[in-house]
Amino acid sequence: MLSARSLFQEIVDHDDSFQLFCSIAASGESQGGWENARIAALVPEGMRDLAPKITRHGADEDKHGRIFRALLRNRGLPVVPVPPETDYTMLLERRGIGLAHDKLRRDRPLTEEDVVVYLAHSRVTEQRAADQMALLVRLFGRNPELGRAVRMISDDEENHLAYCHEELLRLARAGHGRTIQRVLRESALAEIAVYRDVSLVVMDHMGRLLRWPAPKAAALAAGIRAVYAYERFSGWHRMIDLRPPERRDALGGRPTAEPGFARA
Repeated sequence: MLSARSLFQEIVDHDDSFQLFCSIAASGESQGGWENARIAALVPEGMRDLAPKITRHGADEDKHGRIFRALLRNRGLPVVPVPPETDYTMLLERRGIGLAHDKLRRDRPLTEEDVVVYLAHSRVTEQRAADQMALLVRLFGRNPELGRAVRMISDDEENHLAYCHEELLRLARAGHGRTIQRVLRESALAEIAVYRDVSLVVMDHMGRLLRWPAPKAAALAAGIRAVYAYERFSGWHRMIDLRPPERRDALGGRPTAEPGFARA
């Protein structure tokens, strides 16, 4: 019987699939680190109070990239190139979601609306990241190889999500409410489609590495499409609601280190 536990255990137990999984994760986290560093550098003068939190967000994501690379190194495995069709961030950008990399490479200050777009986009993608890491904590939180890594990353993702809620609520009170709701809706509907597409491609690669029989691969693909159908019908609404977080000022301090993981 297929289950999330059996599926992820199979991926983790096989060096080639584990190598691809960690390489994709490391690439995405490192890309997020660069994006946040650029946004922090370009924040408009009237919003400079946000820059330290955006910097912390990026530093956390850089740290996650190092952790995934360290997990590979601990098995004696190098990072492998990430198939472009699994590049979640760039696929979202092609749909006009988030801040374009071309804009972030310039040295012109961002606008207030750009910062609102960044935070609303992050609220959606951080929900996905927090949910995924919570699942991995349930599955591998006590695993001697992975437990510390997934717990640390999951805690950071919860902080990132709390930060997005808190700052978006503050900006809504400051008059940005309509823009926030529009961008949240656009981001969520695009994200669930990109997540479906990336999941199908990743599972196709995993299936070939692990030599899954056709019925198993078909069942997994059907499951991914069923999740998308649920999210498209109603599930996307949970990705756009805003509520005061339990963790206040979650990114107000310095980034935490990653003890137990050699730096990459």
